[in-house]
Amino acid sequence: MSSTLLELTRASHEDVERLERLIVKDLQNEPATNKDRLAQSHRVRHMIDQITSTTHKLVEIYEDKDNARKDEIAALGGQTATGTNVFSAFYDRLKETREYHRRHPSARVLDATDEFEQLLEEEPQIEFSGEEAYGRYLDLHELYNVYINSKFGKPTDKKPGKQSDKQIDYTAYLEVFSQPHLIPRRLKITGQYKEYLSKMTEYLVYFLERTEPLQDLDRLFSKVTAEFEEQWADGNIDGWKDEPQENGHASEQNAPIDLDNYDTVDELVAAVSPEMLKEALGALGLKTGGTVQQRAERLFLTKHTPLEKLDKKHFAKGARRPEQNGGKHQDDELKQIALMEVKVEKLCEILSEKIMRTKENVEKKQAQIYEEIDAEREDEEVPDIESDDEDQQIYNPLKLPMGWDGKPIPYWLYKLHGLGQEFKCEICGNYSYWGRRAYERHFKEFRHQYGMRRLGIPNTKNFNEITSIEEAQQLWERIKEKQGVNKWRPDLEEEYEDREGNIYNKKTYTDLQRQGLI
Repeated sequence: MSSTLLELTRASHEDVERLERLIVKDLQNEPATNKDRLAQSHRVRHMIDQITSTTHKLVEIYEDKDNARKDEIAALGGQTATGTNVFSAFYDRLKETREYHRRHPSARVLDATDEFEQLLEEEPQIEFSGEEAYGRYLDLHELYNVYINSKFGKPTDKKPGKQSDKQIDYTAYLEVFSQPHLIPRRLKITGQYKEYLSKMTEYLVYFLERTEPLQDLDRLFSKVTAEFEEQWADGNIDGWKDEPQENGHASEQNAPIDLDNYDTVDELVAAVSPEMLKEALGALGLKTGGTVQQRAERLFLTKHTPLEKLDKKHFAKGARRPEQNGGKHQDDELKQIALMEVKVEKLCEILSEKIMRTKENVEKKQAQIYEEIDAEREDEEVPDIESDDEDQQIYNPLKLPMGWDGKPIPYWLYKLHGLGQEFKCEICGNYSYWGRRAYERHFKEFRHQYGMRRLGIPNTKNFNEITSIEEAQQLWERIKEKQGVNKWRPDLEEEYEDREGNIYNKKTYTDLQRQGLI
């Protein structure tokens, strides 16, 4: 009986309506804890996926590519191969119904409501590491180890052509990992950096799917990709501006060493370390072996000779020459890396609060002893046992902020830190910061840095305490004007001397020369 196509259509519509009602019913319940919120979001995500799957089946039925639905509707109207006979079709259906109930006398109508109601009682199994604490913090230790053991993860030294051996700590990494555009471009054109970005994107997407399952990542990435294509065409991608490549020849900004600063091979040998020479040759696909003098001579050839015109004996075995690679292939590789950087920055923007919370948690643990960390870990496991207490609503008439234990903080602490005072920052998208301490600290955090970067303004100490977009832009214009006054102006300060020994600036000398007076 239920195998007919029309019955399947009706049942599918009924399932969709039931699932929609269950979603509304579930969302009307306010979750008491973070764990309950995650379970609710995953239940809703599961029901949305069921609705989507059922809807796709309904679309296939209505498209009716095999005319099965059309034939079934015609059969209901009594249309057969010999003609139309309504009474015959009616009695055939009646006979089929009676025969079905004769074979299945105990058959009864099942109420699917109870079965669907059980979906609200499900507790999805969500896997989190110990550092992630049910999605409250990020666990980037694996990516941090990759970062500090790579060339792009080493801070640049003040000496030209050299990198510092110092490694940043995990707290500092949490501040810089969301800003890949700050890494020099010459260090990005490696397979290691591309693999690092791929792992970073994979982890952030996986974390977001677990903590924010209702986020539509496909639509988000489609929008990001569309905006990226426009900005890439205009050359407005941060970290990739004004660095074109022509005829497959790597630009000097891509190479680790700027050869314009050296006139001879001996100068290059004296100023640059052997490791940097080897790195520069490897980036261009040239052989990296030989003595320091031979490496320098090989690299110096590229100063005046394009790569595609160099003899093939200079290239490393297995390396493809520029005429084989083609500029288009290399541009595609760079474009893929730039797109991954934009995706990472967008994901970090969405997870900005969790990133700041992770940093605060790391700093807090660094100031704790082992016994305190162990006691705190045990306290985090208590809510799983005393789940009945979590369901009780916490009495909080003053609407005080919640502490680390999930309870309102004392009122005296609330007044001491001035948490009742609200500070709004227009640069952060009118985000509210409660308390002077949080307000002063936010100028160095990701959300404010991202807002300043979108305005094209460097986030320096000059802009502390400035939260208005208009004020920030006005101050930036005044700073640029002040810097312009101190700059050397050749038209007014460059001196020229005529045959009689008279001294003029460049502008006056040019005007007199045009008039034929000099």
